[in-house]
Amino acid sequence: MILTLELLLFVFAGLFSPGPNVILLTASGARFGFRPTVPHVLGVAVGVGVTAGLTGLGLGALLQAMPVLKLVLQVIAAGWILWLAYKLFRSTRTKRQEAGDKPFTFIEAVLFQWVNPKVWAVAFAASAFVADQGPIGAGAALAVAFAGINLCVCLFWSSAGHLLGRLLADERLWRIFMTVMASLMACSAALIFL
Repeated sequence: MILTLELLLFVFAGLFSPGPNVILLTASGARFGFRPTVPHVLGVAVGVGVTAGLTGLGLGALLQAMPVLKLVLQVIAAGWILWLAYKLFRSTRTKRQEAGDKPFTFIEAVLFQWVNPKVWAVAFAASAFVADQGPIGAGAALAVAFAGINLCVCLFWSSAGHLLGRLLADERLWRIFMTVMASLMACSAALIFL
């Protein structure tokens, strides 16, 4: 397993930029606070690491070779992301007004990575940096790079959301913020099919 500076910088740029995880973690930090969002943060880091590692082991090539399986995954991903966008849009400033309204659990965050198009796209692209390491080395390098970097990225965005939540005490500002988050999330569903 070899982690190059190029790989690390590419993974950082890919994961730090806005996408479904960044949007959900920022909104969760704003809505529920940092501490309740920690299981979500940890689940994203582990889930992204597993997804990237499996991509390096050959799952990415398998998905590319089986267009029907890829299409099924894309449809499921688009549906789940649109549902999450709807939930964000409907969210209220009151932290737990609706029954069952809570941040993602660790397991939900891990599972979300299987339908997160941005993670797959970055993992597919990053696998070019480790192609010469063989499947085991490539899988390990991608898993470590993605999980480690994404933990830091997730901590940043959930903390930023928590701080932003304090500034959004006004219901009108809160509604604008959540509408923007939901709109960005919905737009990311369209990117699945590109």
